[in-house]
Amino acid sequence: MITNQTYTVEPWRVRETSLDLDILAQSESVFALSNGHVGWRGNLDEGEPHGLPGTYLNGVHELHPLPYAEAGYGYPESGQTVINVTNGKLLRLLVDDEPFDLRYGRLRAHERSLDLRRGVLERTCEWTSPAGTTVRVRSTRLVSLTQRAIAAVEYEVEPVDKRARVVVQSELVANESLPGPSGDPRAAQALQSPLEPEEDLALGTRLRLVHRTRRSGLRVAVAADHEIDAPGEVTTSGESHADVARLTASTVLEPGQRLRVRKTVAHGWSGARSRPAMSDQVEAALAAAAHGGWDGLVADQRAYLDDFWDRADVEVHGDARIQQAVRFALFHVLQAGARAERRAIPAKGLTGSGYDGHAFWDTETFVLPVLTYTAPGAVAEALRWRQDTLPAARDRAAQLGLGGAAFPWRTIDGSEGSAYWPAGTAAFHVAADIAHAVVRYTAVTGDTGFERETAVEILVETARLWRSLGHHDPHGVFHIDGITGPDEYSAVVDDNTYTNLMARSNLLAAADVCARHPGEAARLGVGEEETAAWRDAAESVHIPYNEEIGVHEQHTGFTRHQRWDFEGTSAEQYPLLLHFPYFDIYRKQVVKQADLVLAMYTCGTWFDAHCDEDQLAADFAYYEPLTVRDSSLSACCQAVVAVRTGHLRLAHEYATEAALMDLADLEHNTRDGLHIASLAGTWIALVAGFGGTRRHGDGLRFAPRLPERLSRLVFRLQFRGRCLRVEIAADAATYSLLSGDPLTVHHYGTEAHVNGDEPLTLPIPAPERRPAPGQPPHRGPRSAAGRERDEG
Repeated sequence: MITNQTYTVEPWRVRETSLDLDILAQSESVFALSNGHVGWRGNLDEGEPHGLPGTYLNGVHELHPLPYAEAGYGYPESGQTVINVTNGKLLRLLVDDEPFDLRYGRLRAHERSLDLRRGVLERTCEWTSPAGTTVRVRSTRLVSLTQRAIAAVEYEVEPVDKRARVVVQSELVANESLPGPSGDPRAAQALQSPLEPEEDLALGTRLRLVHRTRRSGLRVAVAADHEIDAPGEVTTSGESHADVARLTASTVLEPGQRLRVRKTVAHGWSGARSRPAMSDQVEAALAAAAHGGWDGLVADQRAYLDDFWDRADVEVHGDARIQQAVRFALFHVLQAGARAERRAIPAKGLTGSGYDGHAFWDTETFVLPVLTYTAPGAVAEALRWRQDTLPAARDRAAQLGLGGAAFPWRTIDGSEGSAYWPAGTAAFHVAADIAHAVVRYTAVTGDTGFERETAVEILVETARLWRSLGHHDPHGVFHIDGITGPDEYSAVVDDNTYTNLMARSNLLAAADVCARHPGEAARLGVGEEETAAWRDAAESVHIPYNEEIGVHEQHTGFTRHQRWDFEGTSAEQYPLLLHFPYFDIYRKQVVKQADLVLAMYTCGTWFDAHCDEDQLAADFAYYEPLTVRDSSLSACCQAVVAVRTGHLRLAHEYATEAALMDLADLEHNTRDGLHIASLAGTWIALVAGFGGTRRHGDGLRFAPRLPERLSRLVFRLQFRGRCLRVEIAADAATYSLLSGDPLTVHHYGTEAHVNGDEPLTLPIPAPERRPAPGQPPHRGPRSAAGRERDEG
């Protein structure tokens, strides 16, 4: 999309200079606004034309049966799908009795701009009706980051050349018609009319609808209030029905006069509260928003984001596309989690219905690292949601004959929603991913209250899972068999290296946290014998290695498998999962997404302790030609390890791919919602990759290095109550403490002390040059246009 001529590359906004209906659905995802609780897709104010209507409340879903060709013990019986709830965005316009519809008449100008500093979506357009009346429309939309239930829009209409009768219909609409499924298994299953009406009201300038989902039993309430302003008399009327509540405002305007409608919408849902209670809840939210009015909402949004950018901004010098993309990424990652508050952060955030609105391991492995260093309060809430789902995870483990807690592969409400067990149930690494996020958060923030109240329980239950899932062989080596690692093209394998190393970290962290909090450990029934068993399993875990070729194996026996026929696979046959049977993919050496390479990033401390630079380079070089990146999660990890092994140009190309995943629609499914984890991966590629940032225990280590294309990289990190600014040039890095107590960091292994008095500048050593590894044919890093780089 950013390659489309209608889009501009600017450092602080994403701007569309004309309307292209062919990419309307994609633009609706790009221009989506959210706060983690409420999500409004970037649909046009008038509702039509549209690609995919979308208003979402985090956690609101419907249930549907999961079909199986053959039944099997432990298969989940019910799936969960996010639903499009009551739409409060709608402001339909009629000009001299003709509907304002951009498919008719003449569209003279149209521009939309997502302002990343102010957190608003602005739109201006000029349109001439089929009858020849020209009007100018301006709108500004926001989803409040400070008032969790509130979204609002200011809508203005102005005749340009002659007197016009203008009618604006502000609506709340439930059970909108949705496009049918696309055939892509990653796209959401559309559920028709999932909301049953319970209450409708139109009174004065107030509208309200209350509905309840048929199967999941969730009650949804949406209410709206309005301020209407025009130079002359305005006639208003209201009406409500089961699925529609409408306020109509009518006036006559001379050229240059404006009708302004300011609409504030409150959203709420509950699985327990009564209908009157939900009505009162959204009415109270409207009353709170009215205290400061529209201007207050706009001012509060800017203040919130000013504070965020002061502590989180990333400056990229030398690549304007990545500069825009990383700020776009940070904005959407923040939106996904800012006010989620004990709810999941879905893979698409609240920007679309892709993946049925489910949360995966993406959240803990890719999204939470970014938020931990930029908006840590959102991380604590996301992990408390995981703690809230522990009862379901314990039940699932017991059903599988295991101890501890087996967290779901994909879920909305905490129960397993995957109907394909090899890539779902068997992907137990999600437990270690959650544990890793818990340890990261407590180490970076020093939040001892969270550690005591939340971390202990999660770490204990996940450690119990690993201890029951694995076993010691006759030689005392600990194995974890029959599982699926991050690479979903290798399923139900023994001793996946990523899983074993992450489980090792999980087991040790659980033993350590129980030693620090013996009271909490005792409450959970943990004794010295159990923690000793955890440590024993961790220290003896098997990490498969092929001595003959000198590389770590993705899993035991992986390097013995036949290599995939890459030369015989055309560009049109990717992603492989849509063109080849899984049984054939599973038995070949082909990697969907970084797995062993991901372990080199997430478990870098282990690799540093057990491998020299040549071994790291050999591992990376072996897996590069096998990795087809049929997942958006891969490029950022490959970027990080490419920097680590000295392949800076390749790292820049992978960073570009991660950055432009949605802005260039590289996976051709941005219409279903943004790839929040890949957006987070932009930050990971820059900060963990080129910034060389690593957490080591309770400290920070840096090994920065820039590619030729970048002249300077500046980023900020939150760490234990401090704000650290890191500036990287070609030959030196400068560390500045912007706030907080003095901090000790490590720069290329050398201890350095940073205080608030003056910056500390240290040299960057030149990397060792190695031959660049190749990639599978047709699967080199993708440029902004979605084409492969020139290998010749």
